[in-house]
Amino acid sequence: MYQREFDQRLKQAFPKAVLLYGENDYLIDFYIETYVKQTDAKESMLSLYHDEWNFEQAKAFLAQSSLFGGTNLLVVKHEKKIPKKELDILVELANKNPDNYFLYGYSGQAKDARSMQAAFTDKKGGVWVRFFEPNIRDGIAVLQQKAQQIRLDIDHYALQHLMLVLNNNLALCANELEKLAILGTKVTGKDIDRLVYSTAPLATEQLLINLFNKKPITDTISRLLEIGEDEAAILRATQYFVNQIFLFHAYIKLNGHVDSAAILGYKLPKQIEEQKAQLALRVKSASLLKIFEHLLESELAIKKAPATQKEVLLYSMLIKLQGYL
Repeated sequence: MYQREFDQRLKQAFPKAVLLYGENDYLIDFYIETYVKQTDAKESMLSLYHDEWNFEQAKAFLAQSSLFGGTNLLVVKHEKKIPKKELDILVELANKNPDNYFLYGYSGQAKDARSMQAAFTDKKGGVWVRFFEPNIRDGIAVLQQKAQQIRLDIDHYALQHLMLVLNNNLALCANELEKLAILGTKVTGKDIDRLVYSTAPLATEQLLINLFNKKPITDTISRLLEIGEDEAAILRATQYFVNQIFLFHAYIKLNGHVDSAAILGYKLPKQIEEQKAQLALRVKSASLLKIFEHLLESELAIKKAPATQKEVLLYSMLIKLQGYL
């Protein structure tokens, strides 16, 4: 089910076992916190996040009676699939005791989450909920609720500006609202410009990852330009990114494995290292040469063009670059 249906279900009763997944980490955490507050389980819950995951520990927790007559709330957050057989056992245990609840916040691939939905059916006493990346309207509605909770005076337009500055990242926006509440005054767009650090560099990196994965990129380019990134900055970031992909491509071809420390002079987090290696392996050497030539030609064209034409040239450059992949 989707968020709206889940909200309606919560008004009737809190489901005993829930699979939460999708492209919105903030909402996953929001509903986990909602369960913690509603069941008053802060002192009696068991949280198993990522490498802490242990099936036997989780099973033993739900199999026992609450030590002090409170709630046994098991919260699991993981980016890897839990075997269906184990999920079936945990969902069954959650439904055996009126004081038991099981929440599984899954942060991996959506296709893997879909394969786990069978363990969270109504028949088994569970539900699954998929969240999507919010559009501006939905995101503002969530942030308005957050602002009311913390008694922050901020209008619709300032919230919209905050979402643009932070690239629609609800978790970051909510954290910034907490900080802005310290001011004790009404918050305006000028306050956000003065006090909130833009995530434009992160958004640019995601743009280029999407570009190399042949995903749509026009909306992301528009958002970057709206929050003040100029065409030259995006061009430079593209050149830097392509150069990194080339270095990864050449190193893997020569050595048969990836080592970001040897390639870049510093070690990347494992997930990012693997991501760049995968992108590098997809691109042919001949395509990389064409991309480099295209970027040099585009740089000259953008530098010579009048300001009114630079944006069009940027869109054209990136779309044509994607065609070489």
